[in-house]
Amino acid sequence: MEWLSADEAARRLNIRLDSLYAYVSRGLIHSEREGGGRARRYRAADVEALSRKQRVRRDPESAARDALHWGVPVLDSQVSSIRDGVLSYRGVNVGELARQRTFEQVVALLWTGDSSAALPDDPPPEPPAWDTIREMPVLQRLAAAVALAAPSDLPAYDLREPAVLRTSARVLRLVFSCAAGKRRPLRVLPGHSLAEGLARGWGCEQGPLLEQALILCADHELNVSAFTARCVASAAASPYAAVLGGLAAMQGARHGGSCEMVEGLFDQVDRPGEAKAVLAGRLRRGEPLAGFGHPLYPDGDPRARFLLDGLDALGGKAVRRARALAEAGREIAGEHPNIDFALVSLARACELAAGASTALFALGRTAGWLAHVMEQYRDGRLIRPRAG
Repeated sequence: MEWLSADEAARRLNIRLDSLYAYVSRGLIHSEREGGGRARRYRAADVEALSRKQRVRRDPESAARDALHWGVPVLDSQVSSIRDGVLSYRGVNVGELARQRTFEQVVALLWTGDSSAALPDDPPPEPPAWDTIREMPVLQRLAAAVALAAPSDLPAYDLREPAVLRTSARVLRLVFSCAAGKRRPLRVLPGHSLAEGLARGWGCEQGPLLEQALILCADHELNVSAFTARCVASAAASPYAAVLGGLAAMQGARHGGSCEMVEGLFDQVDRPGEAKAVLAGRLRRGEPLAGFGHPLYPDGDPRARFLLDGLDALGGKAVRRARALAEAGREIAGEHPNIDFALVSLARACELAAGASTALFALGRTAGWLAHVMEQYRDGRLIRPRAG
């Protein structure tokens, strides 16, 4: 974490020292004593955030254009936040949640702010035309199931808060049922763990690892799919429509499609000793290193670190290969593995079917989309940016 002296902080903000102290007293900049002396130091990230706000006030049109590209926040949200490389859901570190909570408890936290709240027990609707959609790739299958089930779920058009909570529970169980099922949808009923049902449907003995992956994937600020879901919800469309929008965005190669690219990388490495040559070849050909780096985590994606550390106990060829690739990425390109890399590593270590890493990403993220949908309904405004 970077710290600044009082003079450095004031210079970056182009303000006097008394103004700096005023910002500290208002809680906008965090400071602490430096060593054992009387001098204080000031958190650089807070200074930079305040500097961005100043630029917005000076040139709002330019700032608004930049905001849509990893820039300043464009919407107020309490669902999740990323600060100093730490992802939190409603102020709680996601690593703590993955260690101490079930997926259902995290869903309750995201939806209601209270991890002890009971989720509604509405059973999911039957996915229509299952024989038609079951052979589709997982994201298309989930999207088809949501689109086909929506017209028959008439209570979903009730956008009052208690009704939305019940609809959201039905939608979440629907997508889990469709992802876990093979010959037919797996009925993940109220009172039964979603992660356990998924593990049972996939024939996986590592249910706790799947649960942690679902928690780590549940939300990630205003990523493209969450923002899409919020835009749809802002038009007063149903939760089904908003989740369908999120699934549509996730099908893009720059979002949910990233897991497929990491799968291709893993397929190129048969033995751990080949990892460096494979990554070097990709760099030499000008190909992106799928599964490495994240703009919001310059020191490494904490979600990936958590999952990869959990895989060490499993051992085996797949874990050794994943560790070799991770080390090669750090040595050759100075990049750390991201969540896509970790999800594929988990799927390979547990010998899951192709597409399982993408399914985990989508299932976890559906809970987050629905949290954003609820927040957007409460806001009540139409999201309508201006064109430059």
